[in-house]
Amino acid sequence: MSSSMAMHRIGSSISAALFKLPKPLTPKTLKLSTLRCLSTSSSSAAPNTHYHRPPPPPPPPSNRWSPPNQRPPPPPPPQQQQQSTPPPDLLSLCRDGKIKEAVDLLHQVGAAAADIPTIATLIAACADQNLLDAGKRLHESLTRSRFRADVDINNRILNMYSRCGSASDARRAFDRMPDRNLESWNLLIEAYASNGHGDDGLDVFENMRKLGLRPDARTFSAVLLACAAAEAVDEAFIHFASMSDEYGIAPSVEHYLGVIDVLGKSGYLYELEEFVENLPIEPNAAVWEMVMEFARVHGDVELEDRAGELMVMLDSSRTVKAKLPSPPRKRRITGLNMVDEKNRVVEFRLMTHTKSELEKLRQAKAKAKEQVYVPDTRYVLHDIDQEAKEQALMYHSERLAIAYGLISTPARTPLRIIKNLRICGDCHNAIKIMSRIVGRELIVRDNKRFHHFKDGACSCNDYW
Repeated sequence: MSSSMAMHRIGSSISAALFKLPKPLTPKTLKLSTLRCLSTSSSSAAPNTHYHRPPPPPPPPSNRWSPPNQRPPPPPPPQQQQQSTPPPDLLSLCRDGKIKEAVDLLHQVGAAAADIPTIATLIAACADQNLLDAGKRLHESLTRSRFRADVDINNRILNMYSRCGSASDARRAFDRMPDRNLESWNLLIEAYASNGHGDDGLDVFENMRKLGLRPDARTFSAVLLACAAAEAVDEAFIHFASMSDEYGIAPSVEHYLGVIDVLGKSGYLYELEEFVENLPIEPNAAVWEMVMEFARVHGDVELEDRAGELMVMLDSSRTVKAKLPSPPRKRRITGLNMVDEKNRVVEFRLMTHTKSELEKLRQAKAKAKEQVYVPDTRYVLHDIDQEAKEQALMYHSERLAIAYGLISTPARTPLRIIKNLRICGDCHNAIKIMSRIVGRELIVRDNKRFHHFKDGACSCNDYW
């Protein structure tokens, strides 16, 4: 009994200590007393059933409800991250033939922005258009990209320098290659040989053999080309014999033509005819055509006629060409590639000239006559007088290109000229004398070979 009363007194004291709860609020009071209701409910010991907590704020909008332009792009798969697509501008420039602009764009954005086919197209275009400066700029961009160690790309660069007539740049590119294969060595030998540096090409071949590399059929074709440029007849026959004796490579028609080239450029016409007659294969029209051209260069009329008849018997389509005593007239484009920083290509056609170019040609002609230059009028029309013939020779497109280069480029810098036809004999003699007068290297690439005119001599040794 006493314990029950004690418990009743404790409960009464606790009830008295509690504050009196307010009456239920009207909706208007509820709006103004939200914070007060929250404070009251948190300080009371028991929950208040008359008040409700306000609903939580709505969650922030999900990313899936964001506008499309604010949605972050999904990461590409790993396969797409490793592949690079050329910029649209670069592709359009390549299609439009604006190679120099494409190279400049690639230099700005970096070579990693292009793929291998696009780079290969640019390298080939620089070689076709003789754009040496653009090719150097492209090579510089590639050395700072992931293509630096690509052997195939570096071999294309070697070939580009060779076709632009710069064997020294080809050698520098070869020395900077991290990796090389047999094709790299072959291209370097060809670069030296095709630009008249036969001895350097033979030195490369010897270094290649010392390193233990085994040459192939293409290597010996390049070696024979180098022997022809160096007029190394004995060495050519040594290498020709080593093909089958040492390396087991059967000579092909290309190798026999290489030996004929060596003998013909060295002036061994009797040995040349004997070699052709003793060939283990039947000589084709190309063989007799080479014999005919060598006989024409060295003045052997009898051998020229005999080789021409045999050539026509094997290929009647060469009849008209065999009867032509001289190359055809120049009628199409010849270009000049200037070597200053503002590199550009200038096109020249027959009978297109300016007063300044004509004046430069007249001055060069006067100085050339002082150097015992006699115009060879066989390469112009025969139904005009002598003075008109000499005047017509001045209008050949390669001479116009040289005249423009002499007045438009810095002194003592090389001039590079492209011809789509074979250079005539009179222009060849005149340019040799011009190179001595102006003290500059004049590089002409016709449809036969490179001609490096310097100090009154040509790298072809007057055969082309």
